[in-house]
Amino acid sequence: MAVWVESFEEYAQNLLSKAKITGAAVGLAEQGQLEYFHGFGLADDTADAQELTADTVFGIGSVTKSFTCVAIMQLQEAGKLNVHDPVRTYIPELRTPNEAFTREMTIHHLMTHTAGFPPLDTLVGAMKNSMAEEAADRSFSSGLQWDVEKAEAIETKEEMLAYLAKLDYELLGAPGEQFSYSNDSYALLGVIIERVSGSTYEQFVHENILAPAGMTHSAFLIEELPADAQVATLFTRKSPEDGGDVYRSPSWWDAPAMRSAGFLKSTIRDLLRYTELFRTGGLVGDKRLLSEASVKAMTTPHAPLSPFQGYGYGLMIGTDCHGGTLVEHGGAIKGVSAQIFAIPERNLTGAILMNVDGAPVTDLMHGLLNAKNGKPAATPPFPYADYELPPERFAAYAGEYRSSEGANVTVAIEENALVLKAMGATVPLRPVGEDGFVWKRGETDSYIHFYRDEAGTISRMGFGFRQLPKILVGTEQKV
Repeated sequence: MAVWVESFEEYAQNLLSKAKITGAAVGLAEQGQLEYFHGFGLADDTADAQELTADTVFGIGSVTKSFTCVAIMQLQEAGKLNVHDPVRTYIPELRTPNEAFTREMTIHHLMTHTAGFPPLDTLVGAMKNSMAEEAADRSFSSGLQWDVEKAEAIETKEEMLAYLAKLDYELLGAPGEQFSYSNDSYALLGVIIERVSGSTYEQFVHENILAPAGMTHSAFLIEELPADAQVATLFTRKSPEDGGDVYRSPSWWDAPAMRSAGFLKSTIRDLLRYTELFRTGGLVGDKRLLSEASVKAMTTPHAPLSPFQGYGYGLMIGTDCHGGTLVEHGGAIKGVSAQIFAIPERNLTGAILMNVDGAPVTDLMHGLLNAKNGKPAATPPFPYADYELPPERFAAYAGEYRSSEGANVTVAIEENALVLKAMGATVPLRPVGEDGFVWKRGETDSYIHFYRDEAGTISRMGFGFRQLPKILVGTEQKV
């Protein structure tokens, strides 16, 4: 066994044990050939549970977003749309509280999460019917607080558009001005794909991405997989206040109106085929799925995420990371923790899949790449230096931040330091720049940026890549 493999597996075993992970599959390919695979744990917790393989099926959550963008780029190459076309060209009935901004929204803005949508609760309604199948499991380790009973069920894309049209909220700014991760934007991309292609979103992805790439064990619905497919059982966990224990929760959440935002299922082997797109400039084996120009557009950081990362089209781009450009995206929902990545300059691609939410997939990715580079697995991927912030400025950041998507985060001053309270935990905030902080999420520094209004007052915070409005005491504020 190679030294780097021993180093990584020791790190992984410790990490997964602390996180109470049931099953994790890790794959790394070089020059398109599987170099490393390991299944940690099992596909279930039963006595006859099978070992994980490179063909075990897991959910991939928001990793689906890059598939949606590949589909858009394919339609652009076919001359059926342009990413800079107004969204209204294809969805004339789209309505938001700001008509002028709505007219300015383009497909590019949707793909880069810069259309101006704040975090909304649309996805809860779109998942409501599938969540009702398992009434006890209506939240997961994201910390989002959902009132599923009051949510309006959304089954079709038409219902989704009608729901968006009647919501009362404030856009974050003109299209292109603000980044805020938006499942609604990707739901709208799914509508555009259907209207332009003349087929369902799922059919288009299957015929134009999954089938030509040879992804034989990937589908949106479990019943569409081969009869002999091994599917990992889903697990979720209790809240940190209740101990964070992991328990079996086998039903799949689904959102038929919003599948383009994150509901594909896949395997390590299939995802390693898919990530070849970003290593080769559009090829999977001898099949060209995208042009080099389209891949370059997808992997260009169009919107800033942090001092070291930007967002392309359905992909996060890290500059000068692990010896090259780190192209990656994660996914999380109940029973799902997923990560894909590629470093084209080093001919490396990889995927990590787990059947538990709240799992350290990002830490595992960086640990794998660190070990491969001969570094300690826990080496931080981005060098955030300390920034001197006078204590008298702490009060400007303190307060409660929340969104209608269900996020509720508090920033407080404790023992003369700023702390973040979220997901049942209290962690210190370390200043790393003007209005920029990091907090330890597992082994990795997670970046937070605070936004100021025209008067220079803190009005929003970027948390989980979403902008959360600050709630002013004694006032009503649209979120």
